[in-house]
Parts: sequence; C-alpha cells; structure tokens
Amino acid sequence: MVKRVALDNNVHILTEHISNVRSVSVGFFVDTGSRYESPEINGVSHFIEHMMFKGTRRRTAKDIAEELDAVGGQLNAYTTKEYTCYFARVLDEYFDLAVDLLSDMLFESNFDACDIDRERNVIIEEIKMYEDAPDELVHDIFAGSMWGGHALGQPIIGTAEVITGLSRDTLYNYYQTNYTPGKMVVAVAGNVAHENIINKLRPIFEKRKGNGQSNARTIPSPRLDNVCRYKETEQVHLCVGTPGLMLDHENIYVFQIINTILGGGLSSRLFQEIREQRGLVYSVYSYHSSYRDTGLFCIYAGLSKKNIDEVLDLIFKQIKDIRLNSVKKEELQRAKDQLKGNLYLSLENVNTRMSRLGKSQLYLGKVISPEDVVSRVNKVTTEEIQGLALEMLDPSRFSLATIGPWEDCGSLVKALK
Repeated sequence: MVKRVALDNNVHILTEHISNVRSVSVGFFVDTGSRYESPEINGVSHFIEHMMFKGTRRRTAKDIAEELDAVGGQLNAYTTKEYTCYFARVLDEYFDLAVDLLSDMLFESNFDACDIDRERNVIIEEIKMYEDAPDELVHDIFAGSMWGGHALGQPIIGTAEVITGLSRDTLYNYYQTNYTPGKMVVAVAGNVAHENIINKLRPIFEKRKGNGQSNARTIPSPRLDNVCRYKETEQVHLCVGTPGLMLDHENIYVFQIINTILGGGLSSRLFQEIREQRGLVYSVYSYHSSYRDTGLFCIYAGLSKKNIDEVLDLIFKQIKDIRLNSVKKEELQRAKDQLKGNLYLSLENVNTRMSRLGKSQLYLGKVISPEDVVSRVNKVTTEEIQGLALEMLDPSRFSLATIGPWEDCGSLVKALK
C-alpha cells in the first residue's frame, strides 16, 4: 500500500511497504533537469549530479564510494530532461545508513573548486564517449531537430564548450536555487514500515526552508526538419518520428499500445517485417517518451546505406496500415498482455517501485495503482487506436535524424509523399 506525507515545507514523502523482500530502495528526486536550463548553462544539472559524489563535510569521495559497497548496497544517480534522481538500494537493516548518506550528499556537498575542475574533465570525456556512440547520440539529434531551439531539444549532458565555461559560482547558485525542499520528493519502497521511514526523514527535511520557485516552461512547437550528420561509420543510425502525448493525457495508454504493436518488442510489426522477414537491419524499435506537457514518438533503425529507402518505405507502410485499417483483435490483445506482463514483472524490483512513486508524484501529484493501469489498458479498443493513429501519426508531421555515411535527406521527403 502506498502512503504519502506532505511536510510543511512542501516536501512529499511516498512509501510502499513490501514485506516479502529483504531490501529497500530510497530515492531523492529533485525537480530540475536540462529542460530548465538556458543554452548558456546547458548541462549544469548533470554537472551538479556528478558533484554530489565528490565529498561532503563529513565524507570524502572515497567514503561515499565505499560505505554502501561495504554492505553490498548500490548507490547511483541520473539526470533527465525534467528531473534528477539520487537513489540507493540496500538491505533493510541499512536503511538508516542509506538515508544518512543520500541526505549528506544532497545538503552538505563541498563543491570544491579543484574537484569541479577534475569532474569537468570527466564530463568532457563522457561527452566524447557519447559522440563515439552514434546509436545513442542520434536520439539527441532527433529531439533537437524536432524541437528546434526549445530547451527540450537540448542534450542532458551539455556540450564540451558550455561545460568548459561553467564556473563554481554558476554551479553553486543553480544548486542553491533548485535543491530546495519545495522541489524535492522522497520515495521509499521495500521492507521498512511507513512510520519508521517518516520518523527518519522528517527531522532531516522539516528543518530546511525554501519552497522554491516553480519551473518556468513553455510548450515546444514541433517543426519539420531533417538532420543528417555525416560520420564514417559502418551503419547509418536513423530516427524518424513525430510529437507524442504528455504523461497525463487521456489517450496515453492507447498510444502505448500503438507503440507496442509497431516497435515494442520481438513480435512487433517493424521487427518482424524489417528484420525477421527481410533481414534489412539488426536493430529496429520504437519508443514513446512523455513529458509534463508534450511527448515524442520515435522509430529507430541501424542499417546499411543501401537499405534506407526500402526501410523507410516499410516503416510508413505499417503506419499507413494502422491509420487506415487499425489493428487485428488478436494483435491488440497480445499488446495488452505484453504491457500487463512488463508492468507486473518490473514491479518485482524495489528500484522500479521506488522510481514509479517519485516520478508519479512529480508529474501527476498522485500514484496510479498497477491495477488501475491494467484496467485502462484493457479498455482500449481498435476504434480508439485507429482514431489516435489518424490524428498523431500523420506522415506529413514526421521529422528525421541520422548519423552515418548518408546525407540524402530528400529520401524522407520522397517516402512521405
């Protein structure tokens, strides 16, 4: 059962007691990410995430690395476009240690100038590594091509030029502005009672002041654009897609089923048609990313240059078929069962349960139960799928991005006609 407590300073604490496990996962969520950064400081949220591991008044960076390792636990963090999460998973008997370590990192980090300079070099190397992974980088290029100059199109990691110029004052001022109680959610899932969690967390958070200003945001206006970056690679890495739905949209589960049927697994249409039946690619899939007020639907394929026109044609034939003919009833039921199975299997992991609590509170202000999700999925009809596909999957609204030895973006225009 999920329980929630809102402290006077607007920190929300969500808990889920799971008695049949020996572990507990604790996540501190901060309502900040690359979407809320100006181009001049793009990458600052991710930079701050790195700095949280570099030492506090009570712990060195080595202490932080060793404390949970010593008890078999896990400590990590990640930055997204709209939030940052710091989390730990430990045996239930070490819950207090995990909370103490995470809170020490978030509230007492040193931001030492020498550490900043060292970590600046680490992040620049991370950017170089990312540039050497075209199958990952192409997704950022695609988002940038579709959303133009909007902050949602910025890379989370930033650029080497911007990272090089970020000063300690810039980092620390951004940290002080955004790492405030009013922008924090704490989520805990595992074998610790709700009362024990609140008794441990309340003294840590209730003494801290500052509700924090709400993040200012504008809804991005999608644009049609084709961006082809030339790179000497063996494959062309291709993304083609269109705007999607925000997380709280009434048709979000309809679109999830469309995505599952098109490219959501080994049995999906695109995988079967393009890889299994024709052997034109090794990897092809689709995904739908949702944000607070918009979304992004993307189809990815890694393929040889000579196969691009044929693969694009096959992609849009499948999209056209769903728009004109919807899907078969057995195909719809298989997608529903797949989503249901994926959901319940993921919930056997306490990290997933914790993440689900924190993200739901940040985005929705509530937690939708797994049973409610399954109920909504089960209600989706073939008529709803066709109606939403007609509205959302209009080929004239698709953009494209590629990395590889191919610059003929006109081929997409030809495929859309």
